[in-house]
Amino acid sequence: MKSDFLIAVTQLAAERNLPQDMVVSAVEAALASAYRKDGASGAQSNIRVHLDPNTGEVEVFQIRTVVDEVTNDLAEITLAEAKKIRKGQTFAIGDMIEEQLSAHAAGRIAAQTAKQVVFQRLREAERELVYAEFAEKSGEVYTATVQRGFGGVITMDLNGRASAVLPPSEQSPLERYRPGMKMKVIITEVTRTQRGPEIIVSRTHPDLLKRLFEMEVPEIYNGIVEIRGIAREPGSRSKVAVYARQDGVDPVGACVGLRGIRIQNIVNELQGEKIDVIQWSRDLSVYISHALSPAQPLRVDLNEAEQAAIIVVPDRQLSLAIGREGQNARLAAKLTNWKIDIKSSTEIEIERMRIQIEGTVAERETAETEPTEAVAVAPEAADTEEAAERAAAIAAEEAAIMAELEAEAAVQAEEVEETAGGLSAEELLALESLDQIDEEIEEIIVEEVEEDVIDDDIWKVPEPIGGGPTIRFAEDILGAPQARRGGGRRRGGGPRRGNANRGPRRPGGPGAQGGPAGGGDFPG
Repeated sequence: MKSDFLIAVTQLAAERNLPQDMVVSAVEAALASAYRKDGASGAQSNIRVHLDPNTGEVEVFQIRTVVDEVTNDLAEITLAEAKKIRKGQTFAIGDMIEEQLSAHAAGRIAAQTAKQVVFQRLREAERELVYAEFAEKSGEVYTATVQRGFGGVITMDLNGRASAVLPPSEQSPLERYRPGMKMKVIITEVTRTQRGPEIIVSRTHPDLLKRLFEMEVPEIYNGIVEIRGIAREPGSRSKVAVYARQDGVDPVGACVGLRGIRIQNIVNELQGEKIDVIQWSRDLSVYISHALSPAQPLRVDLNEAEQAAIIVVPDRQLSLAIGREGQNARLAAKLTNWKIDIKSSTEIEIERMRIQIEGTVAERETAETEPTEAVAVAPEAADTEEAAERAAAIAAEEAAIMAELEAEAAVQAEEVEETAGGLSAEELLALESLDQIDEEIEEIIVEEVEEDVIDDDIWKVPEPIGGGPTIRFAEDILGAPQARRGGGRRRGGGPRRGNANRGPRRPGGPGAQGGPAGGGDFPG
């Protein structure tokens, strides 16, 4: 029976993944509780049980306190009785003395109590062990398995050692979590609760990306390449700034790997999240220029006081530098901790020209304003005589100008009279009316001549051929419309010849051979 008991303890320790001494302590506490529940020992007595892990023997001890006057026989003892039990030993008031009791089989209630105490102690031991294991591992990456999800909270298993919680705030918005799915998570917080330690994990923390780079890139793990900054929008895109601490090492190439195998493993782990690896630089203008990758800026203007940068890019790369919904510019600003304003080269040129034009206009306004002010000040400084002389000079100048204009008008009037031959206005109007009458007469004569030229033979009906009918159609007289009736069109508008495939028709009808509608040759 003893061997069976030890086998059970060993098996329980293996199943719970607990040390054997911890399981033995839990069993001892359960046996002590069972003996206290037994009527022989009493519920108020203090019982200690010792279990030998090698032989499985159980020893039960009753612990009592040395007092002057006993009020509870099960928990207290007098000094004289203590000396009788332990001869040769000296005791003082308040000392503890242990008295061994005979081990006996407990009853059903005591056994049930012992069972509950064993499981409770084991659960407490597991929780304490889990907390001790994960309390100092905050920031570490573990491979977790999705167990279930409820209310947006995902429960995950950490290598079978503990259960972790993935809250909605730490979940990637583009990921879907299904039971049984395995993924890497980072531990962000470990706290004690009434139900045991609570482990919070994350899939969106920037340190997760950093730990993945350390796992995939040996140069980063060894310290040859250092990660100087990470800007991440989980599930969509990230930017990582790296720096080589050893000469001759390409930090970007080390992170990307041969044919991109290293960076591809990280992208697959993050379920397709795009990652831009850029080179860190001490020069802020160069660093900000690299942060806008894949765009290639033309110029970077820095404002140290406001920590703002104006970046000029080519027109064709403006949308590439800004990114979809401003994502590329937003990540670059987060990575460099600088305010970034992106402008195209055309916009900068227009702004430069506008400033130049405004400066030119301001100079002209200044030049025009100075003489006006001088004129305005001069009358105040001059006396009355000078003002009168100046007014007289201006009036004389205006009179001279009016005289010149009148002279020019007179010269023009003389030229008009010479052209008209010295005739008066009434005579000129009469001549114009005569010219109009002559033009109307010429038009009438031209129309009469054209009417006489028209050939009267066109209206004469030609003689019938072969004694045919004398009635002719207008289409046959003119000739051209007959081609349109047959569905074809001929050049030159000549007469249409008959169809050889068409059979004979009644004489005298529209389709008779040689008749008007038969397609024969017309005279004239």
